[in-house]
Amino acid sequence: MKEMISNPFIITAISIALSVMLTFIVRKYARKYDFVAKPKTDRWHKKPTALLGGISIFLTTVLVYVLFVPKTPQTWIILAGSTFLFLVGLVDDILLIKPYQKLIGQFIGVGIILGVPSVFDYSPLVLSWTSWDFVNVCLTAFWLIGITNAINLLDNMDGLAAGISAIAAFTLAIGFGANGQSFELLLICTFIGALVGFLVFNFNPASIFMGDAGSMFVGFFLASSVMLSETGGRSRSIVSVLAVPALILFVPIFDTTFVTILRKIWGRKASQGGRDHTSHRLVALGLSERSAVLMLYGFAILAGVISLLVSQLLLTQSLALIAVFIVILTLIGVYLAKVKVYEEQDLDVAIENNAMYGFLLNLSHKRRVFEVILDAFLITLTYYFSYMLLSDNFENSPNWELFLKTLPILIVANLGAFLVVGVYRGIWRYTGIQDLVTFTKGVILGLALSVLAILLFYRFQGFSRALFVLDGVLLLAALAGSRMAFRLLRQLLPNPTNGNKRNILIYGAGDGGEMILRELENNPDWEYKAIGFLDDDPLKKDKVIHGLRVYGGNGSLPAICQENDVQEILLSFRSISTERLKEVRVICQDANVSLKRALIKIEPIDIE
Repeated sequence: MKEMISNPFIITAISIALSVMLTFIVRKYARKYDFVAKPKTDRWHKKPTALLGGISIFLTTVLVYVLFVPKTPQTWIILAGSTFLFLVGLVDDILLIKPYQKLIGQFIGVGIILGVPSVFDYSPLVLSWTSWDFVNVCLTAFWLIGITNAINLLDNMDGLAAGISAIAAFTLAIGFGANGQSFELLLICTFIGALVGFLVFNFNPASIFMGDAGSMFVGFFLASSVMLSETGGRSRSIVSVLAVPALILFVPIFDTTFVTILRKIWGRKASQGGRDHTSHRLVALGLSERSAVLMLYGFAILAGVISLLVSQLLLTQSLALIAVFIVILTLIGVYLAKVKVYEEQDLDVAIENNAMYGFLLNLSHKRRVFEVILDAFLITLTYYFSYMLLSDNFENSPNWELFLKTLPILIVANLGAFLVVGVYRGIWRYTGIQDLVTFTKGVILGLALSVLAILLFYRFQGFSRALFVLDGVLLLAALAGSRMAFRLLRQLLPNPTNGNKRNILIYGAGDGGEMILRELENNPDWEYKAIGFLDDDPLKKDKVIHGLRVYGGNGSLPAICQENDVQEILLSFRSISTERLKEVRVICQDANVSLKRALIKIEPIDIE
């Protein structure tokens, strides 16, 4: 028995099996007694769905812990505080209590975590983020309440909150195992199993929701468990102390912060429901619900990996890695913020009633300020990585001092060069080959100015020529990558679709056809979905343009249309012979598809 309970894999398996069984029973009970969530305009589900799934998560965690897991005072305290939050959530699921009453319950849970250790003289459960005990207590309370509500807000799409929490718990488990914290590892494994078993019924399409009882228990348990980790409060690196907990729970923190800021900008209450979360915006961009959830799973896994790396890296390396992550996160956040999720009339109300919105709206037009700040970040990061790639033990070598001395020179020289060559005149979403040429000119000029300045001030003593060549290559890649980010996201994410979209083939795989495809992608209101190109040139057959295949135009059109459910064909060129046009029209009639011509006209405007 002792060998069995010390094995985290067996504990996880037991927990999964018990969670599946309990979730099945709870779902049956909830349906029988009408504990179901009805569809609402501000909610995502479209049919009545069983509630109270949090009961199975809670019971599984508690039963497996009590029966099989060795106990410590700290784990008992965490379970006690989480149990109280479960009861608060359960009361809310049944009686619908007010938000301030739930907040009071959360403060009581915080009191259990912070107060019980001091009463019984146990080791304190506090995030040691500063050298002042009172400040640490306040930050811990904010952390516990913030993460609890973040998980609650994240529970807005099938499988999202449970899956993200399971990934965060798995990251914690790896940390516990690496630190030799076997009892804590077994505790978190019971929790992982409870979530995975619940996900069997909660992943899209969900047949049961966890409800507030589940989200409050899960959020509070996760936030408390982080404090058990040595990387959570007793790490030697201040970056690990601050960043690792935030990275482990990155997705709920990001989603809550993102939604809160945008709702405040639009003059809406942060606590009210709505379809404006990160997951909803991904769906609005064209992803399916399942794909949106899986994408957020991917971000959670990436953040978890970074948290594990940060706890092992040197201070400067951790800062550089986190900075890269922040840059990527910022670009994604800016892109998602542009997705329309509110009604048009909300815009007028927000401008009229919210001075903050007007200020930010005006500031958004000054996006060049954001670009300059971003480029300063990129210049710093690429210069640092150039040194790190060419120098062993860079932080403890004379090169570190050279890096610090010359970094301001590189920032000023490169930003000045970018300004001179016109880097800040372009629009990101239309970045093309000519912009890449401009970026190259800016990097070369900035590199030349940097070398000239270093030669003037330091006579280039101790510097490597290879360093600046590598820095130029990395900076050009970073500059182009940041500007191409929006176009890349538009390519990766499908266009929003609806039932009225008509499948079409574009006749003509040349410049005209490519231009028509771009127009279709930029104008979803036309309700056309291009599924490929059609061309008479045999050399173009089976080639690919922007990911779409080119089909041969001779003899196989009816079969192609039937296979791809094509409803229309758009001619993208004028120069087609009358005989060929007649042939195509007859073929289209035989294939039961319509034939249209796509034209761009330049006309004078008559003003009477």
